[in-house]
Parts: sequence; C-alpha cells; structure tokens
Amino acid sequence: MTIPNDERIALEMKVNLAFSPAAPIDQRSLFAGRLQQITEIMDAVTQRGQHAIIFGERGVGKTSLANILNDLLKPICPRGLIVSKVNCDVTDTYSSIWKKVFGEIQVFHPKRGIGYSVKPSKERIDLVQLLGDEVSPDHVRHILSLIEPHIVVIIDEFDRVQNENTRTLLADTIKTLSDYTVQCTVVLVGVADSVDGLIREHLSVDRALMQVHMPRMSAEETHEIIEKGLQSVPMQIQNDALEYISLLSQGLPHYVHLLGQLSARRSLGSGRRTVQKDDVKAAISDAIHKAQQSILSAYHKATMSTRRETLYAQVLLACALAKVDSLGYFAASDVRDPMSQIMKRHYDIPAFARHLNDFCEAVRGPILQKTGIRRRFRFRFLNPLMQPYVVLQGLALNMIDEPFIQALAKTS
Repeated sequence: MTIPNDERIALEMKVNLAFSPAAPIDQRSLFAGRLQQITEIMDAVTQRGQHAIIFGERGVGKTSLANILNDLLKPICPRGLIVSKVNCDVTDTYSSIWKKVFGEIQVFHPKRGIGYSVKPSKERIDLVQLLGDEVSPDHVRHILSLIEPHIVVIIDEFDRVQNENTRTLLADTIKTLSDYTVQCTVVLVGVADSVDGLIREHLSVDRALMQVHMPRMSAEETHEIIEKGLQSVPMQIQNDALEYISLLSQGLPHYVHLLGQLSARRSLGSGRRTVQKDDVKAAISDAIHKAQQSILSAYHKATMSTRRETLYAQVLLACALAKVDSLGYFAASDVRDPMSQIMKRHYDIPAFARHLNDFCEAVRGPILQKTGIRRRFRFRFLNPLMQPYVVLQGLALNMIDEPFIQALAKTS
C-alpha cells in the first residue's frame, strides 16, 4: 500500500519537526529522559546557596537540558522566575559574561506620572548600565540581590573560557552568592575538565556547587526519544528497529535523532507508517551522506593511505567499538578484542600502538586525545560524534556487520 504524495510530504515534514539532529532541543515536548539530572538541578534551585554545574562529554545533550530549564523550573518557583541563558566563547572575560547575562534580563520599576489622574507606568531598568565598567563578584552579587523573583543564570559552554582569571572570578562569584544566600542559582554547563579546573581554582566552592553528570543516554532514554517523536507524526516502530538505532547511536542524542528521522523517512518512502529494521539499515548510508564536513574530513585524514596493507581504518573502527568509561576514555587494551575480531586473528597492543599515537598527532588528526602516563595512557575521540560515524562507515564498507556489533555490545 502506497501513501499518496501529498500525504507523504506532509508526514515527512512532521518527521522533520519531531526529530532535531542539527540543533539542541529547545522544547520540553521534544525532550526525553534525564530524570536524575533534572531532579538534581531542581534540588539545586530549591536549596538556598546552592548552585550547579552540568558536565559530561560533548554531544550528550547538556545544552538541550539547559534550554528547557525555564519550563521545568517555573512550576516550582511560585514567586516567579527569571532565566538568563548565555553562551561563552574564547574571547569572553568575566565582565563580558555578566554583561551578556544582565542584557538578557528585563526588570521594570514603577514610575509615577505627573498629576493625580495619570496612571503609574513602568520603566525598564538597564542592568548592564548598573554593572558599569569595573565588574567584581561583589558588584554582581549586589545587582542580583536587587531582583525580586528567583533568578537562574545559565552559563553554557563554560569550558570555552580560556582566561584563568575569569574562571577564578566566576568561582568567587558562586562562593559569594552562596555565602550571602542571594536568591539566584548559577548553572554552569561544560565538559568534565571544566569542573576540575573550577574547583581546583577555588576549593571552597565545592560545597556550593552541585555537580550534575550527564552520561551518554541509556537504551531506555533513546527508545523514549524515538517513540515520542514518531507518536507525534503519528508512526510506529518495530522493536528490533528501535534496538538497532539505540545500538548504532551509542547513547549520543544527535545520532538518535538523525537515525530516527532518516529511518522514518525511508519507511514513508516505502509506503509504510511502521519503521522496520531494513529502514534503519537503509538509513545508514543517508546518515553518512549527511555527516558534517568536519567529520568527513577528519575521518578521511585519519584513515587515508596509499598502501593497502595499512590498518588505520580498522584500528580507528576498533577504537570506536572499544569499551569506554563514563567520560568516553578507553585504554589500548580495550582496543585489542574488537581489533582481533575485525581482523579475524589475534592482534596485541604493539601491532596497533603506533596507529593510536598517530591518531593523537597532526599527521592523522588529531582525532583522538591522549591522557595519562606511559604504559597507562587512555584515549578518547576529540569529537564524540566521530565515534558512531566510524561504526556506520565500518558497516557501509563491510568491515563489520550487524551481528558483530550486537555480539560486541553484549560483552561490553
């Protein structure tokens, strides 16, 4: 049974609206899972003197969670809520960050008219002007204490702040706001390294800062995203197709949304409202084609070679299939088993150690980041979105098949 063209086009538009692979979620209705993290942030907002930092790998959905905090927090703030969300960049200073923050806050003050019959009006207070040129933590505290509703200040991409003095002053601000119990909650959003740096700069801020870890999504959370998206179309998905998308996405929301969207479009193109596993398999090539140019270029640079016997593509695939810790790191020993299975014979660490090092250098990337000490190095993908992409390429190039990654996932 085919779907008429007009109806299919309308359904494909709904599919595009239901999934958001290109941008963070900004609507509560499209957000799924993360109940533990939501609870921890709510706890921080409702406890005086408590602030929070959301941290985790890049691409795990930290910004999406930050984007919907306004909708999540309004019901628990009966006296009103003001949310100011700003993004940091490498040029930001302490002063520029707070000018961004106060530029997002609208505060109005009653203004009486001239004469008895004129109704009082309201004038906007420009908090940026109150801030002035010389900005200090105590100055910021004073301005925030003038605002009556509860204020939540979200500083996203905190890890991009390069200036150490700026980090120190932000830590001082959190400590000052906590000590004076100002009705304001600061929520920093960044990678794990930014947590270590902030606390190292100001140890006393530790007690005032609730550390909210955002791991990769669980299978249940990826299922919720897909099923929630398809229900809005409306469409359905078979269980084996749902499990396959969850396996391929490796807990990263971008690939959950991308494969969910592309699989649904494949299903509609075949005249069906139910997504099957074959639709997911067909969507793999679509996902590779839609990858960002930076991903394509980095993969090509890491794996290209004029010699057929080089193993860069296979070693990179083994890295993408290696068991990782909560921060995305793996050891060389974690690469050994997937590499041996890919090559169908035993490979020990010395056979691919050079490849791992090359992936950390300019000659092949860097596509991996290395940390630790000799004989105890750990590695992770600089861009986590590269990891599922490498697996999709491995499937497309027949280096591995679906039963291979199914079996490997069960042993991880």
